[in-house]
Amino acid sequence: MFKLKEHKTNVFTEFSAGFTTFLTMMYIVPVNGFILADAGLPMEAVVTATAIITILATLFSGLWGNTPIAMSVGMGLNAYFSYGLVLGMKIPWQTALGIVFLSGILFVILSFTNFRVWIMTSIPMSLRRAISAGIGTFIAFIGLKQMGMIVDNKATLVGLGDFSNSSVLLGVLGLVLAFAFYSYRIKGAFILSIGITSVVAWSFGIGSFPTEFLSTPASISPILFKLDIMSAMTLSLLPVIITFLITDMFDTLGTLTGVGTRANLFQENNKDDKSLQRTLEADAIATSAGALLGVSTTTSFIESASGVEAGGRTGLTAVFTAMFFVTTLFMLPLFKSIPGNAIYPVLVVVGVLMFTELGKINFEDTDLATSAGAFFIVILMPLTFSITNGIAAGFLVYTIIKLAKGQYKDLNIGILTITFISLLAFIL
Repeated sequence: MFKLKEHKTNVFTEFSAGFTTFLTMMYIVPVNGFILADAGLPMEAVVTATAIITILATLFSGLWGNTPIAMSVGMGLNAYFSYGLVLGMKIPWQTALGIVFLSGILFVILSFTNFRVWIMTSIPMSLRRAISAGIGTFIAFIGLKQMGMIVDNKATLVGLGDFSNSSVLLGVLGLVLAFAFYSYRIKGAFILSIGITSVVAWSFGIGSFPTEFLSTPASISPILFKLDIMSAMTLSLLPVIITFLITDMFDTLGTLTGVGTRANLFQENNKDDKSLQRTLEADAIATSAGALLGVSTTTSFIESASGVEAGGRTGLTAVFTAMFFVTTLFMLPLFKSIPGNAIYPVLVVVGVLMFTELGKINFEDTDLATSAGAFFIVILMPLTFSITNGIAAGFLVYTIIKLAKGQYKDLNIGILTITFISLLAFIL
């Protein structure tokens, strides 16, 4: 079924690769619980739902696409869900789940067409990289804010927090550990930094040491099928739906490109290779299913690359990863006892990793339109607490400068369509 010999691998290698992928992305279960809890969703239900959608989506990806791609609730869009939509725009979380569901349905429909190719070829690579970098600054800013390292300041809007505060110092420790472990390419770097920081916190009385480590899974009934689709189907929220769609698409294609290069997957010159198409379909279906379960956008995880580096080449790696994630269903007491400032440093590190995409833009060779568009995308996402505003401003500036300079040949239908939607984002 998995064609192990054809891919020059075996069951033990796939098992080892699956466990490696599990270790590197296990952090998403408690982290997503904390992030969506800030939006008002019950953390217990979110933890269970995150584990369930990770298991189902990764299993489906492995069986349907036969690729070592693991899936879970995406970092960046979950932060936008909580802090941008629910807390920023005051949208009820039920409506926000409806937005995620509709973007997933659109992704499912478009996955069976050539739209993904059209949209990717329409948007300049520099702007695509700027979007990734902008989301990185956005979630890093959120992480620093949640840790208390950045606070409100009436004179300058933001300022440094109180570094004599024990909770802030705990966040600094977590940040140092996360960067150190990741830089040394230690498997499970994020979950290891969370664990050590939590032990230090419990030792100094910051938070409570767990009285039990395992329990039966919490019910997801408080968030199951609670999405409000009708409230999300308004013209004013169309730009937000499109933002979720485009961001998920970029995130997925970027991940699959990176992982596929290492694993020699998704070879477009092979007409019999349907793995990319099927993995995209699995990703899109998982997003809609996740919204039904009560979590934000589900996407392919770049941490899958760790399993590929360990030798994983087929969907059996993803199947084993899904099996390991079953254990997280029973870890709720442990997850709930983790201090917030042991979790939020992970947001900062992931943000930094996403921000490095900006370094791939050659600003010396790019024109003013691209440079200005990239600048506004990156700077306005954290400043306005909105991925939508950043993307909208970037594309508007890009198009306006191109029109002013008479460079009409650079404005294809895709760019103009996104610019029109961007204009709606501000008008509505």
